[in-house]
Amino acid sequence: MDLGDAGDSPWGDVPSQSTSKPAASGAAQGSLPSTQDSESSQQSQAPIKSPGARATRGPVRRLVAQPTKLEAVDDPLGPLGPLGGNGGPGADSQADEPPAPPLKEQVVIRTTMPQASQQKRPGPADPHNLDDDEYDRPAGPRAPPPVQAAQPSPVRASGQPSVSVEQAAKPSFHITVGDPHKVGDLTSSHIVYSVRTRTTSKGYKQPEFEVKRRYRDFLWLYTTMHGNNPGVVVPPPPEKQALNRFESNFVESRRAALEKMLNKIAAHPTLQHDSDLKLFLESEAFNVDVKHKERKEPIPSESKGMFGTFGISVGGGSKFVEQDDWFHDRRVYLDALENQLKALMKSMDTMVNQRKAMAESAADFSASLHALSTVELSPTLSGPLDALSELQLTIRDVYDRQAQQDVLTFGITIDEYIRLIGSVKQAFSQRQKAFHSWHSAENELQKRKTSQEKLLRQGRSQQDRLNQVGAEVADAERKVHQARLLFEDMGRLMRAELDRFEREKVEDFKSSVETFLESAVEAQKELIEKWETFLMQLDAEDDETVFYRPPVIRTVDKTPGRGDTAVDRARATIDEDSD
Repeated sequence: MDLGDAGDSPWGDVPSQSTSKPAASGAAQGSLPSTQDSESSQQSQAPIKSPGARATRGPVRRLVAQPTKLEAVDDPLGPLGPLGGNGGPGADSQADEPPAPPLKEQVVIRTTMPQASQQKRPGPADPHNLDDDEYDRPAGPRAPPPVQAAQPSPVRASGQPSVSVEQAAKPSFHITVGDPHKVGDLTSSHIVYSVRTRTTSKGYKQPEFEVKRRYRDFLWLYTTMHGNNPGVVVPPPPEKQALNRFESNFVESRRAALEKMLNKIAAHPTLQHDSDLKLFLESEAFNVDVKHKERKEPIPSESKGMFGTFGISVGGGSKFVEQDDWFHDRRVYLDALENQLKALMKSMDTMVNQRKAMAESAADFSASLHALSTVELSPTLSGPLDALSELQLTIRDVYDRQAQQDVLTFGITIDEYIRLIGSVKQAFSQRQKAFHSWHSAENELQKRKTSQEKLLRQGRSQQDRLNQVGAEVADAERKVHQARLLFEDMGRLMRAELDRFEREKVEDFKSSVETFLESAVEAQKELIEKWETFLMQLDAEDDETVFYRPPVIRTVDKTPGRGDTAVDRARATIDEDSD
């Protein structure tokens, strides 16, 4: 091995002659990082020499960190240049030009829009655009299938607004009570009403039907539903009236009250599912069906109706003391509300009677004015008097109509809630009876337990009697448990019923007051319009024919001519004299 050609180092790493020219040629063909790597490799390999070369080495050089200076090198064949370019004469001409920007790789990107230059495949067209062979697909992306524009749904546009599931599942009722007419002879005469029902409930045979009912049928419905649903506030019917029960105003007010009663019962979430309501609204032979039902299921008395199912005896000898403050406060509130409503109803009756009295006074005034106009000879005075007489008759009609509207709008609501408070008090009485039955069952249980303890102390001599008493104690415990649950359930139910009573009271009174005020305003507007028309006629003094009415004269030959009043006869005489 000849080590002289490689310098003093056996590996030939001395940077004297062997590395100068190759480094220059490498700089002409390589990149800038490659030259820096070669220089660093030379510096790192310089200290590594053979042992023989260490004797000729000069003084030891110390490695001192020097700042690195980077210079820009115009290299057209740098990392941004084209790979594999020629280093011929063309490279010198490209050195003065700026480096070309990098080119992106052509990648096929799938889009939803077809390219215009896409060519169709030969052969029959594929109706489903399915290509199992990935390599036979065209160069461009496959066109998506045609999609039709969305059209508005006619069902959604014409449908009603969406409602909750509870409201959709709840059946609706619309009941009208009308066509009141009198039937029967003098001793058995009564009023019959037509009850028309429209419902969405599936428990009825038809969605619309009509039956005939009288007042005692409504009273039967209230009594039976009150006994079937303890603790529920059942809307009551209007009270009986012995005098003037066939008067038109009374019949109309009773009809409106009965209609409101049925609609409230049908809107109640519990009462609308009662079988007696279905019998009342749907039965064609109502009296026969009621008698058949009473034979099968006798109507329980009020004292045993709600406890007969459990076999619980009803006490009530001791005075009931309310232990719940909430029920005590509600009872006091209901008593005060009832007194205030009764006072309001009394004032309402006084106002209605005053309107009727004003109507009668207007009628009397009209009759007097008409009598005066018949004896007055001057047509300029008799005409206005007669017109004022007719105006008073119009005022009488307005007063009568307003009095009737006051009764039907505001008075009927006051009377209804006075009766509803009575129904609420009956629910309170049922709760008190439930409390007494609970304590009666507890007292009976204590008696049974006392008898059982006596038998236990006597030993096993009366084992049969002991078994019997044990069964009686178990039955008494069951009754106590059921009575306690019934009392607690009735308390929770009455809380919900009283809350419902308060909500409906606010809504009903608000609606009634608004209708009452609107009717009063309309009546006053009508009166003002009538008076203004009369004043405009009085102002037209130049026109004598404003109040003039040609008389109708009745002669013996029945030909139109003279009238039979004094004014007509006087006017006819004046005309004859002038002729």
